[in-house]
Amino acid sequence: MRSNFSLTKVFLAAALFCGISYSQNQTQTQPPAAVDPEPVMRAGVARGGAPRIYIDPQSGLESYVAAAVVKKHVPTVVTHDKADARFVLSGTIDRKTESTGSKVARCLFVYCVGMEGAQTVTVNLVDSRTQEVIWAYTVKKACANAYQSTAEAVAKHLKPFLEERPQ
Repeated sequence: MRSNFSLTKVFLAAALFCGISYSQNQTQTQPPAAVDPEPVMRAGVARGGAPRIYIDPQSGLESYVAAAVVKKHVPTVVTHDKADARFVLSGTIDRKTESTGSKVARCLFVYCVGMEGAQTVTVNLVDSRTQEVIWAYTVKKACANAYQSTAEAVAKHLKPFLEERPQ
């Protein structure tokens, strides 16, 4: 008898909970405002004053830079259409990989740090109207395949430049 009483309490509590949550869901009658996914363009500038940037192909680094721009909330819109872009981000990658012999020698006689090679990336932000370089940055990472880390460093340093630069 005692277990039936407890079971009845559980069922009543569940029914009460479901009734309350159902009534709370019914009070929301207005759907959330729709966000326009397509930014309005005017002369290489998207809605909100964010400039449009085209990233030149750079041995695969362009995908990492585009992702880092989104991740770091850089005030810009990355576009695949060079004609619509206000700025062009171009650069070079210099990768130095260590040979197997130099890796073994480094670990035996010195230490194993730096045996993954090195990567140096230099980027330039060019104004597409005037063809002037308005920002440049160089980053060196201790791994020859540090694309994500390198791209995030570029985005991190590009963000304050775009935030402080008057349109």
